[in-house]
Amino acid sequence: MGGDQGKLMKSLRGAGQKYLGVGFLLGFFLVLLTYFTVSEQFAISAPNAIRRSSPGHRSAATPAVGEKREQLPAVIEQEASKTEHAAEAKPPPIQEPHTETDGGEERARAKKPACDIQGPWASDVCDVTGDVRIHGSAHTVLLVPSTEIGGANPNPQEWKIVPYSRKHFAGIPTVTVREVASAAAAAPACAVRSPVPALVVAMGGLTGNYWHDFSDIMIPLYLQAARFEGEVQLVVTNIQPWYVGKYRTILKKLSKYEIIDMDKDDTVRCFPGAVVGIRMHKEFSIDPERDPVGHSMPEFTKFLRSAFSLPRDTPRKLNNGGGEETKKKPRMMVISRRHPRKIVNVEELVAAAERVGFEVVIGDPPFNVDVGEFAREVNAVDALVGVHGAGLTNSLFLPTGAVFIQINPYGNMEHIGEVDFGIPAVDMKLKYIAYSAGVEESTLVDTLGRDHPAVKDPESVHRSGWNKVAEYYLGTQDIKLDLVRFQPVLRQAMQLLRE
Repeated sequence: MGGDQGKLMKSLRGAGQKYLGVGFLLGFFLVLLTYFTVSEQFAISAPNAIRRSSPGHRSAATPAVGEKREQLPAVIEQEASKTEHAAEAKPPPIQEPHTETDGGEERARAKKPACDIQGPWASDVCDVTGDVRIHGSAHTVLLVPSTEIGGANPNPQEWKIVPYSRKHFAGIPTVTVREVASAAAAAPACAVRSPVPALVVAMGGLTGNYWHDFSDIMIPLYLQAARFEGEVQLVVTNIQPWYVGKYRTILKKLSKYEIIDMDKDDTVRCFPGAVVGIRMHKEFSIDPERDPVGHSMPEFTKFLRSAFSLPRDTPRKLNNGGGEETKKKPRMMVISRRHPRKIVNVEELVAAAERVGFEVVIGDPPFNVDVGEFAREVNAVDALVGVHGAGLTNSLFLPTGAVFIQINPYGNMEHIGEVDFGIPAVDMKLKYIAYSAGVEESTLVDTLGRDHPAVKDPESVHRSGWNKVAEYYLGTQDIKLDLVRFQPVLRQAMQLLRE
């Protein structure tokens, strides 16, 4: 009997251990299943946590701007992990900034900066759409947050903008562009509402020089204004009445609205958007690849022809097969200068060009008057020739495909000529020829003598600085063309018109 009881107890212990092992195994699988189920639910309900932990897989809705801002949620998650036991009793007051329940703040954080700051040299430009309030005499542009983001901006910023293409030029007023924290904050009431956006720009600077009038203001202004097709209002600081008068035809083509003198305007004007500042792509030209992209110099010169109702888009056609076109001589304009760098033997130049087959006219660009009349004179010619200087700015009005001859004055001035007119001429689709005057064609030999450094060693003058270069090679010499040397240039011009 005792032996049977012992066997029975051993059998029961064996069965108990067997079932206990099975129980532990089933319990383990049950815990594992619960873990994966809860983990999967967490992953679905918090997708932003997964995106932030996997930097190689950026969400399409997450902009590439401001990588530093993307680090903020990760810091919040780390702090939350330290207090997870307290979180079980009471939810933390700080909410996840990327949750769908806070879409307004998400959009505010992800929005594109209002101003494009280009560093120490290129000009800065602000481009915004929405509630814009401009207080002219205070030189402030206020950006009021829209109701789409809850009427609030949790991270308002401020920029100081010089609305001129050379932002380090002294004497140009600064305009403050400031984001307002909320619509209910210190946003002044609108006294006037405009139906069109504003374009804030500064005049002055180097204007007064015909070339700078276009290179520094008109071309950069066109780049910002063209997309509005006249439906934009110019708000001008440091306004120059003479500039507005001289270029009124072009300015009216850019904007159908009255120009606002910002410095004298004490009214709070509200606009549905604004551009503050202008930016130069390069000297006296446009780079189609730079923002705002897609524009070009042929487009700009076409715009000028439209503004002044200039009739000719192309030069006179020449061919060698007879016909009506060959009976008309191509017309050449020689730009006259009253100041240094004038051509002293211009009558001989006219005779030489006529022998080649050109009809020649002398162009005398007026100063400080509407440029429309002279623009029509330039548009009527097929070739333009002149010594490096502001008068060559009139090449803008030539028909596309016309010939443009720049005479570089003596003194290693080829690079300056190339930057100021050579590259722009090619960009305008003109047939460009550069001619460099030799030492014997410069009056410096007569006025300074052959032993003067400006005559015998131009490079030493360049090393001494720009002031000396300008004094001798731009401000002192005139040019007496060697017409034997220059005649091949005239023949090349004629040949280019035949091609």
